[in-house]
Amino acid sequence: MAEYELVIRARRAVTPEGVRPATVAVRDGRIAALAGPGATPDAVSVAELPGHEVLLPGLVDTHVHVNEPGRTEWEGFATATQAAAAGGVTTLIDMPLNSLPPTTTRAALTVKRAAAGPSAFVDVGFWGGAVPGNLAGMAGLHQAGVFGFKAFLADSGVPEFGSLDAAGLDAVLAETARLGALLIVHAEDPGVLGSAPDPAGRRYAGFLASRPAAAEDAAIAGLLAAAARHGARVHILHLASASALPLIAAARADGAQVSAETCPHYLTFCAEEVPDGATEFKCCPPIRDAANRDGLWAGLAGGVIGAVVSDHSPCPPGLKRREAGDFGAAWGGISSLQLGLPAVWTAARRRGCGLTDVLRWMAAGPAALAGLPGKGAIAAGHDADLVAFDDTAEFTVDPARLRHRHPVTPYAGRTLTGVVRRTWLRGQETGATPAGRLLTRS
Repeated sequence: MAEYELVIRARRAVTPEGVRPATVAVRDGRIAALAGPGATPDAVSVAELPGHEVLLPGLVDTHVHVNEPGRTEWEGFATATQAAAAGGVTTLIDMPLNSLPPTTTRAALTVKRAAAGPSAFVDVGFWGGAVPGNLAGMAGLHQAGVFGFKAFLADSGVPEFGSLDAAGLDAVLAETARLGALLIVHAEDPGVLGSAPDPAGRRYAGFLASRPAAAEDAAIAGLLAAAARHGARVHILHLASASALPLIAAARADGAQVSAETCPHYLTFCAEEVPDGATEFKCCPPIRDAANRDGLWAGLAGGVIGAVVSDHSPCPPGLKRREAGDFGAAWGGISSLQLGLPAVWTAARRRGCGLTDVLRWMAAGPAALAGLPGKGAIAAGHDADLVAFDDTAEFTVDPARLRHRHPVTPYAGRTLTGVVRRTWLRGQETGATPAGRLLTRS
């Protein structure tokens, strides 16, 4: 009997020690051995990657809105996880809102897990929600294995997932600190948003003015002060404002347990390039100007931002109001789950960053955030979640070829570098049969 189920030989593999030749041996779904290129372990199956392909650890995306159950026509676990696998994402954590019911009770988590279990092509975990009225139930959700709790400080966009006022945030931070749980936060200040111009109309500049960077900066400042009072651990979601980076860095220097993420669309696009009426670019917080984009890249380089995740937030095409092009009426969210790796790699290589940087932001960083010690790296003992990536191949984004339920994306027609050729989940190549597992916080 062969010692291993699978051996993958790669002339280039991104490991915690850097990019090097590697022979990866898989047993029982885990990386059992990691050797040099001359090793010849006995295996049932051997995959030899060509020289133009590099072996990566599977990406971990901790910010995905799958929307099932209740709004499965928006996306769903089958389509979302197939798109994830096609994009090299082998683990995703589902957000608690946009599904019906939202994941704000233990019973709702049970419903969500039942919907995901038969349809997941990659491993799936779940965030819980922190909303007005569910404080007493947060401990039960924590015990049931959610990876933390999400809160909004401004209107979430759906009525069943309310936002927290200052008193509500204070109470939730006290509870998450007591539980030792992570609070992840959509940080925009409702007062600043309320005094900003109305977003209605086709002008992107008008929409941008309706969600100023000051709204993020004020909310983050308040969140950091409140978290410090309780010694709570907090994470800032989808950071779009580079002017908030000094606040985060200063808080961390003072000992705060704070982390931050940004998204591929904030690193790829800039406001100057968004056409009026192009509502496929609408997201909240919004895509800001080129100088701000440079600031976010600097935040990544300096380690203030530790993760790049998709914030995949799809909807039916009609909700994007593309015909009218009205930014005020359109749903805010960008579909990019399948495209995150090539989008970030395309921009990163132009800025002199390497694949080790990209994988630190898109695999190791998110895995550490969620507390997934067996994910995000090619290392002995880790799950054999692996990706063969052609890092020099170019392609033009054709929405019709994406696995997402709806072919709506601002990346349409854009030329990107980097193609995922094969994806393995615990040593099994992803294909036509769902093989993902449901994960709980360890």
